[in-house]
Amino acid sequence: MTTITSEIKIFLNSQKLGYVATVSSDGKPNISPKGTIIAWSDNLLAFANIRSPDTVMNLQNNPFVEINVIDPLSRKGYLFIGTAKIIKNTPLYVKILNHYRTNGIKSPINSIVIVDVSSVSEVTSPLYDLGQTEEEIKLKWKLFFNNV
Repeated sequence: MTTITSEIKIFLNSQKLGYVATVSSDGKPNISPKGTIIAWSDNLLAFANIRSPDTVMNLQNNPFVEINVIDPLSRKGYLFIGTAKIIKNTPLYVKILNHYRTNGIKSPINSIVIVDVSSVSEVTSPLYDLGQTEEEIKLKWKLFFNNV
């Protein structure tokens, strides 16, 4: 699938953390947590460069990116594969920046990364393969986090 559906957009709005994978110029993997991943359109994701020097440097050398956003309780989510572009001082940058400000992001935003998504796939825990229900899995993790 290549379209970011309304269901996926709702999911992304409900999740507060995702992970962006890039590759450095010397071929080393880099994964970085991001709390600003949004679906901007049916084929475009965005995230803010708040404190992402390695991610931005890697994307300048190699624009290919994978983004993984998973609900920590249901253990379901999505993997997005695409090509990234760093924007600043463009009309699209201003629109996305205004979106973040309207939604309470107060941190300084150095630039915005937009990702043209070429592939979207669903990610689920192997626990579902064993016949566990979403409710059972959520309960397991709620109990775990309450006891940490």
